[in-house]
This record gives sequence, C-alpha cells and structure tokens, in this order.
Amino acid sequence: MKIGKYEIEISNSDKVFFPDDGITKGDLVNYYAEIGDTMLKYTKDRAIAMLRFPDGIDGEGFYQKDASDYFPDWIETENISKKGGTVNHVVCNNADTLVYIANQGCITPHIWLSKIGNLNNPDRLIFDLDPSEGGFKQVREAAEIIRDFLTEELELIAYVMTTGSKGLHVVTPLKPELDFDKVRGFARDVADILAERFSDKLTAEISKEKRKGRLFLDTARNAYAQTAVTPYSVRPKPGAPVATPIEWDELKKSELGAQSYNIKNIFRRLSQKEDPWAKMDSRARSLKKSINMIESKQKKRTSS
Repeated sequence: MKIGKYEIEISNSDKVFFPDDGITKGDLVNYYAEIGDTMLKYTKDRAIAMLRFPDGIDGEGFYQKDASDYFPDWIETENISKKGGTVNHVVCNNADTLVYIANQGCITPHIWLSKIGNLNNPDRLIFDLDPSEGGFKQVREAAEIIRDFLTEELELIAYVMTTGSKGLHVVTPLKPELDFDKVRGFARDVADILAERFSDKLTAEISKEKRKGRLFLDTARNAYAQTAVTPYSVRPKPGAPVATPIEWDELKKSELGAQSYNIKNIFRRLSQKEDPWAKMDSRARSLKKSINMIESKQKKRTSS
C-alpha cells in the first residue's frame, strides 16, 4: 500500500481484529489511511504511545512506547529522557506512519499533551470523565459544569470529545507557557472547587470507596509523559468505536453515547459536519491569568 512517499507491505490483512463485527486488520489499516488528513493535525510533532493488539482485541494488548529496531528509517522518532534512560518515541507526522503502525497491530495511538521541542510545557489540559453509577447522563452533566466554569469564570476555551470507550474528554487548548506541574496543579484546583460546589454530583476523591456514586473529576493525564487518546483513534472494543470531537450542543442529543461513532459511520459524519476541533490551536489561551483567578477563588473559600 502506498499512501504518501512510501510503499508499505500490509501483512495478514484478513486477520479478524474485532470478532463480533468481522472487522479485519485490513479494515483497520484502510481506516487509518483514509482518516489521515483529519487525524494528523492532532498527532503532528507529538510523541505517541502505541496500544497494540497484534492478534485482535480478544488477544493480549500492550502499550509500546519505544520504536522497534525494525521500524523503517523514514519513521520519525524522538529520543526522550526518562528516569534511568531514554525512550525513542514514534512521532506521527504523516499518514504513512499511521498506516505502518496500524499494520503493527496498533489500534489506538495515544499522544503526549506537549509537542516535540517544548516537551515540558503542555498545550492541552484534559479532564477525563468516566461514568460511575449515573451512566452517560452523569458524564454529560459533568462536562457541561466544567465547560461553564472554564469559559464563564476563568476565560478559557473548552472542547469536548466522546472517547469511544465510556465517557468524555473536556479539553482546553493552552499556550505552552507553563510546565506540567503548574498545569496539573491548576486542573486539580478546578476539580476541588467544582467538587465542593457540586458535592452531590462530583468528587475529586481518588479512592473509589469514597466517591459514593459521584463522578470522579480525573486530572491525572495532565502530567509529564502521560498520554491521551488521539481524536479519531479507534478503540479496542466491539464495534471499533472511534474517539470523536463533537460540538457542545450535540451533548443534548439523548441518543449520544461514548461509542456513538465508529469506523463504519465516522466518515458520513465528517462529510456532513466540519471537524469541531479544527480551529482549536488558534484559540489557545494563556493559563497565567486563569491561575490568578482561581487563586483568588481559593482565598475566598478559605476565608469564608
């Protein structure tokens, strides 16, 4: 298969990767070949971690961060320091790379929240929302609470995406001015304030026993070397659902769920609606003013 400059030999294309649906490895490869132009804006200049299922989703899955020695020279990589050594991450800047790693059984590429060249300073902030006892309605309500707080009280921009798994991601584009520790601290402060305001619905408690049916505001992805599912990635679940950016008003649709879109219907959606995140980078905001705002709110909380 030739997508761009390179010829890629696709192996075992008839191998069934999603047994309940008859979706093959070849179907997965073809999906990434077709979605490339839409998806690459989210992988460009970012290190990725590959969630691989070489024998399909009923087989053993594992995360791979290091590029394998046999990967061709044209696959871009970045050697990134870690405690005790380095990791040679794949950097996915072209559709050829997407297709190549799909042929390696990578169902879901996960991306860093910072870019190569500025690894310590994220340009994304993520709230990861999975339902507890309240189902998707609970997730929808939490996402709207976060959006309102970020946009109306902290002068930030908020986007939303179905994860293709259980819930939603609420994402704020940032100017990469601050390091991960500051950004993650800010996210935790937001979670703490909202958990206090909506104590019957939301919690920042890490312990599942203490959540008592409330939705957990998960900010853990906002840390150095953590990753998040790439928009338009396939998830290793029956039906081959796809993580899909949506408009906020789409949350009002009762039929919407975390797995509403998949490799069979996502292109119909994209032919009818522009990618809602297409202009995200141009709307990035500085977090410095918002940090001052939230510190002011915290002072009021402690003094009251």
